[in-house]
Amino acid sequence: MRIARNVATLGAVTALTVGATAAFTATASAAPNVTPQGVCGKAYKTVNSVPVGSLGTVYLTYNSSNGQNCVATIRTNPGSAKPMSTYIYVPATDAWAGDDGNFTSYAGPGYVYGKGYCVSWGGHIANVYVSVENSNCAALREQRTTEVR
Repeated sequence: MRIARNVATLGAVTALTVGATAAFTATASAAPNVTPQGVCGKAYKTVNSVPVGSLGTVYLTYNSSNGQNCVATIRTNPGSAKPMSTYIYVPATDAWAGDDGNFTSYAGPGYVYGKGYCVSWGGHIANVYVSVENSNCAALREQRTTEVR
């Protein structure tokens, strides 16, 4: 009887350990469902975007209730950490924000006040760099640049 109880206890502990390990492993390895609104906030609407080759996209978003712009560079296929960046600049006010480092799925957010101003923004993933100058303003025509370094 004692042996049967010990075997049953060992079986229960093993089942709990395997179940807990599986639950934590699934959570840790699951790829996030990353969106510009998930990075910047639900109130931010996507107003512009530029592809970073086939590696991902830089998104420009805007929150009309507070006049803030936000940028985020999001990878198409999250995975091992790669060099990434995102930036936004408002020339009229000299305001700048960005994020730079090694990331598995996205760089950002970067926030600046941009209501009524032209913005310049962009980012990179690995060796592909993109920039958009004079964006989202009626006064100037935007200029897009993609560069592989």
